[in-house]
Amino acid sequence: MSSANVPKPEYPRPQMVRDRWLCLNGTWQFEVDRGDSGLERGLRSRELDSEILVPFAPESEASGIGDVDFLTAVWYRRTVQIPQDWAGDTVLLHFGAVDHDATVWVNDVEVARHRGGFTPFHADLRGVVSAGEEATIVVRARDPRSGPQARGKQSVAYANASCNYTRTTGIWQTVWMEPVPAMSLRRPRIVPQPASGSLAVTAGLTQNLPGSRVQVSVRSDGAEVAAAEVAADLDLAPTVTVVIPEEHRRRWSIADPHLYDLLIELRRDDGSVIDSVRSYAGLRSVAIDGTAITINGERVFQRLVLDQGYWPDTLMTSPNDEALVADIELSMQAGFNGARLHQKVFEERFLYHADRLGYLVWGEFGDWGAGGHGAQDNHQQPTASFVTQWLEAVERDISHPSIIGWCPLNETHQVIHDQITVLDDVTHAMYLATKLADPTRPVLDTSGYSHRVRGADVYDSHNYEQDPAAFAEQMKGLADGNPYVNRYADQPISIGYAGQPYFVSEFGGIWWDPKHLEVSGKNRFESWGYGQRVANEEEFYSRLEGLLNVLLEDPKMFGYCYTQLTDVFQEENGIYDFNRGSKLDVPRIRAMQQKVAAYEK
Repeated sequence: MSSANVPKPEYPRPQMVRDRWLCLNGTWQFEVDRGDSGLERGLRSRELDSEILVPFAPESEASGIGDVDFLTAVWYRRTVQIPQDWAGDTVLLHFGAVDHDATVWVNDVEVARHRGGFTPFHADLRGVVSAGEEATIVVRARDPRSGPQARGKQSVAYANASCNYTRTTGIWQTVWMEPVPAMSLRRPRIVPQPASGSLAVTAGLTQNLPGSRVQVSVRSDGAEVAAAEVAADLDLAPTVTVVIPEEHRRRWSIADPHLYDLLIELRRDDGSVIDSVRSYAGLRSVAIDGTAITINGERVFQRLVLDQGYWPDTLMTSPNDEALVADIELSMQAGFNGARLHQKVFEERFLYHADRLGYLVWGEFGDWGAGGHGAQDNHQQPTASFVTQWLEAVERDISHPSIIGWCPLNETHQVIHDQITVLDDVTHAMYLATKLADPTRPVLDTSGYSHRVRGADVYDSHNYEQDPAAFAEQMKGLADGNPYVNRYADQPISIGYAGQPYFVSEFGGIWWDPKHLEVSGKNRFESWGYGQRVANEEEFYSRLEGLLNVLLEDPKMFGYCYTQLTDVFQEENGIYDFNRGSKLDVPRIRAMQQKVAAYEK
């Protein structure tokens, strides 16, 4: 396959760019292993029986497979030539995401194991393959039907239903290689410090070398504006603090999403470069002021939309880079200034585009599959693996200025009783781990339902009441410090509200399906949405405006998140249809949201 025809050829890691790399997207050998007996049957060592287009999942039409049944295990195989000019360097093999349990062999040597369908991992091929040699890569991905697993919105039944969609198995994000020196830079952690006008850049190192140092230069609008360096011989994670001169300080915001370009270099004592990467950063702060969340010290009402990140023919994988940009632009055209990236760790290039377009994002984990709907007691509890996978997501995304909050869990359901449960333990673990990994952003212990961390940074609820008058009645208690709290079958499932910033992180979901969309030419899915479907388009606008006004007129409400950006298969409650086509009067919806929120006055 020529490079011009390789799907998704863009560099997949925009905040840590090296010039030399090899995209491995394209045609791979492929075989379904429904009984997970492939290792016993020799699939690791032989040619596979079909082909697939990576990085599209085998359930998707774009992959060339389109098998939507349960795929217990799948196998991939491809032989690549390691470039000769990588001589002397270590070859790293990267996987953006493989769902769910992956084992990787190169030249019949096991080089990696990874659990988790949403987060990246890599294999160090030192001693396995060198420059100029061939590498035969074999991947087995296991995706069991049962058991606790972070699935996000992937259906656990054969068919799609309600707000659960077609499954994703195996490789669904970019596969790639890069050469690195023995002493090399790890992914940088960039912490903006607007109070001092500086960027704190922590450059993780694989090892130390006497006399070595890390240098960071900062450019703005093409010109270097600041630089600093620090010794790198005694510390595996040296931090370089670069102070930006006052005349070049521009805070990242919705109105001005200014990004500084960074060059991070690891040098020997003679000045020669050992390793270098290009990155970028935004100078912005997030703070809590009583019941307010401020950005750069200002109240910004968060008009968020729930974004599921699915496409008809490619499922959780975007069709191309332009599709990621388009979803942000469609959201902004409808009057939203950000999104909850719902039940999925989005491709990192989505965050890059959010960074440069000034789009607020709450980072989230796809935790459904354990402890979610229907898991009231000890059935399908989350495991320690959830904590591991979530920390991998935070580590990947921590330096993106567009992320202004973290949400490790969503709609956990468990009635409060006398026993301390696994859900209690995991909720606390994920909250505390997030705060330790990133003390600079607010953290929501769980979005809606089973709040378990008393005094967590943020409190929220989900409310799909469709009648604006009833919705207003339910929400009015926030004024007296007694906000709407989710319950299950009229039983308590959350600890009490403690005066934190509060928002309704899911509401609306207004069911409107004027065209009853067909997907990929297949049979129609039964339409689904929240509550009573509106009778006509005018009723949609009346209902939406009534719900919005309840939240916009509440001075203690710091934001909301409307469900949702697009229809997804049978769930037809989007502002746009599943193909991102016109469904409603978008300028009219935008006008409804432009009303100045009482919170901002």
